[in-house]
Amino acid sequence: MIITSLLDTDLYKFSMMQVVLHQFPAAQVEYRYKCRTTGVDLRPYIDEIRAEVRALCQLRFAEDELHYLSGLRFIKSDFVDFLRLFHLPEKAIDIIESDDNGGISISVQGPWLHTILFEIPVLAIVNEVYFRNTSRFPDSEWEEGRKRLQSKMHLVLDDPDLDEFRLAEYGTRRRFSKAWHAEVVRVLKEQMGPHFAGTSNVWLAREHNVTPLGTMGHEYLQACQGLGPRLRDSQVFALETWAKEYRGDLGIALSDVYGMEAFLRDFDMYFCKLFDGARHDSGDPFTWGERMLEHYRKNRVDPRTKTLIFSDGLTFPLAIELAKRFAGRCKVSFGIGTNLTNDLGHQPLQVVMKMIRCNGQPVAKVSDAPEKTMCDDPAYLAYLRQVFDLPPP
Repeated sequence: MIITSLLDTDLYKFSMMQVVLHQFPAAQVEYRYKCRTTGVDLRPYIDEIRAEVRALCQLRFAEDELHYLSGLRFIKSDFVDFLRLFHLPEKAIDIIESDDNGGISISVQGPWLHTILFEIPVLAIVNEVYFRNTSRFPDSEWEEGRKRLQSKMHLVLDDPDLDEFRLAEYGTRRRFSKAWHAEVVRVLKEQMGPHFAGTSNVWLAREHNVTPLGTMGHEYLQACQGLGPRLRDSQVFALETWAKEYRGDLGIALSDVYGMEAFLRDFDMYFCKLFDGARHDSGDPFTWGERMLEHYRKNRVDPRTKTLIFSDGLTFPLAIELAKRFAGRCKVSFGIGTNLTNDLGHQPLQVVMKMIRCNGQPVAKVSDAPEKTMCDDPAYLAYLRQVFDLPPP
């Protein structure tokens, strides 16, 4: 089986899940899968995908895994007690053939608290099933992947101006395979030294004794559209609720659920001082970084005390260019995903699974990259744009 541990997911799923347990335990949600890659047909493998998901739903947290989670400074004991009873409910996920999305439709409906851990392993399953059925020469692909990985690492290791360069591995959801993912993390740890900050994958962080990294994802801010007092205040509500839960820990805010303009309007002096920094995940990263630094200065915050994390489709050359642009002006870090875990000489799948409803009402992400906007209700999307004073698509 592909997924053999419920820890084989990204850390921000656990940090968000803890907030859900304490703040929104009754929330009901719906997720929907989307494949953005053309020319893909997953229908021949649908039974294999279903079998993998069925096995995923049989997993429970082992005591040694719970002990590891309880050792993370921000994980609370009652959350660990809840996880001791947790399993993913098979009845909440539906996988059927479809005329689009690469030939399959995947939807998840149920309590947010019980369905939040579906997204990452399901996407990892879809990827691995697809590539193990379509890759003819896996040994040669691994050799090509190793060559590419070495070339990327030496772009950093051979540049004396990159002493402060820090990268994290963020590629669970679009990895070529679990085994290749583990290889990448092992090599990064062995060869990148202090340049390697850690991985978003909790299972691999534990296996390789590196730092698990992550704070919040888009679904958290989206869900607050259906949970907050009113729509216009949903972003502020989400950030304040996060601060209430973590009291200054896990202080990286996600900036692109409503676009940069709306984020800066809500990210006032209080949040500038309270949060450690922000994460970029769509739009031009250089423009975003310059605007964040100017925003900090306007709010009487020294940008050099804050961290900007870049994580939108990064390659090593782009990350290096960003590192040199912002060197000495702020702290910077880079989350590199697909370019690490699925760069073996073929086209990676662009697959996502996004929340589309919370408590019965539509929710949406209005990204700085139009192709990343995802909502199945055009009327709600138009209303959201109006409420947040967003430009037309």
